[in-house]
Amino acid sequence: MQILVQKFGGTSVETEENRGFVIQHIKAALKQQYKLVVVVSAMGRKPAPYATDTLLNLVGFPAQHNTNREMDMLLSCGETISAAVLSNELKQQNVSAAALTGPQAGILTTADFTEAKIKQVNPKRVFHELETNDVVVVAGFQGQTAAGEITTIGRGGSDTTATALAKAVGAVCTDIFTDVNGIMTADPRIVSQARPLDTVTYTEICNLAYQGAKVVHPRAVEIAIESKIPMRIRCTYLQDEGTLVTSSPPKGEEFDGVSGRPVTGIAHMTSLTQIKVQTKEETSQMQSEIFKAMAAAGISVDFINISPSCVAYTIPEPFTKKAAAILGRLGFQPEITAGCAKVSAVGAGMAGIPGVASKIVQALINADVQILQAADSHTTIWVLVHQKDLKTAVNALHENFKLSSHSPLYAKER
Repeated sequence: MQILVQKFGGTSVETEENRGFVIQHIKAALKQQYKLVVVVSAMGRKPAPYATDTLLNLVGFPAQHNTNREMDMLLSCGETISAAVLSNELKQQNVSAAALTGPQAGILTTADFTEAKIKQVNPKRVFHELETNDVVVVAGFQGQTAAGEITTIGRGGSDTTATALAKAVGAVCTDIFTDVNGIMTADPRIVSQARPLDTVTYTEICNLAYQGAKVVHPRAVEIAIESKIPMRIRCTYLQDEGTLVTSSPPKGEEFDGVSGRPVTGIAHMTSLTQIKVQTKEETSQMQSEIFKAMAAAGISVDFINISPSCVAYTIPEPFTKKAAAILGRLGFQPEITAGCAKVSAVGAGMAGIPGVASKIVQALINADVQILQAADSHTTIWVLVHQKDLKTAVNALHENFKLSSHSPLYAKER
């Protein structure tokens, strides 16, 4: 039995018309003699009646009086409805199908309500249903604890459900269907010349996802890496193969005479605040105090640069006043720059290629974009800029690394 896992997001299952495209993809896979496990998200986005945010509104979130356990009871409803509706429509079209909740599909999680982690998947019930059905439709985003409590696994959880099930059933591939045509070289709303990519590595897609590209959840990619099961990012509304996610980058392309392309895509994150604190005495103790205070206040810090005389980091903009007050009470006078954005150049091919950072710096200088902060790793170079310069910065890097070119290995016209 060859099993293919398909995952469809909220907009894909929102309307009967959209679900028609979903059913086309299911039927196409059945013609290839696959058995299917289809994971679905809640229908649509707010104000759609069964969208997750709409369900939250029913209890006045964030001022609700429920416990997180009770919130998970509510939040799990959207995916359950999607699974039952799609299963019904498949049967109407003479496709043998069964719908399962996450717990019925054997998804066991931790008891961290609203942010549970998948501990293991027991696919016994899924295999049993596939003996008499061609398709098993599973509600994504949800599972249960060892004590039988319903849990949800956080935003992007349906992606994680899909790859976890693929690992458990030994699927040949996981297809993640979205409303965009695969992984793009940049956000097409910012870069008009952004192109879909034929192939990216697991590392690249994970880094792109963590740096703001919201096509697939990073945890889902991590599970795919562990299981070594191929993943494709596809568009619900096209019969296209989308972007293949593999373990190795394509070979044979050159950039400025060097084999291998250093940058695959540009990602970005907005609404950040940069905080700089000058530390002149007892430096190590002061640095420790700063980050302990942020953690105690529940403020997530990112983009950390530490030197003997300064600590610089970013926080989500809504926490700016809170962070400033905390640092003031500690006796610091922080330099605060709100309205920032992080731009990330991601590419598995940049390791070992000299001059990538200098090209990024020069491209931004030429575009008159001020760099507030920078850092790098083997596969990603980050720069912090003023948010007003975001579009200019992303387009400058996209053009500098020739990402709009129609390489047969990296991008093609669709």
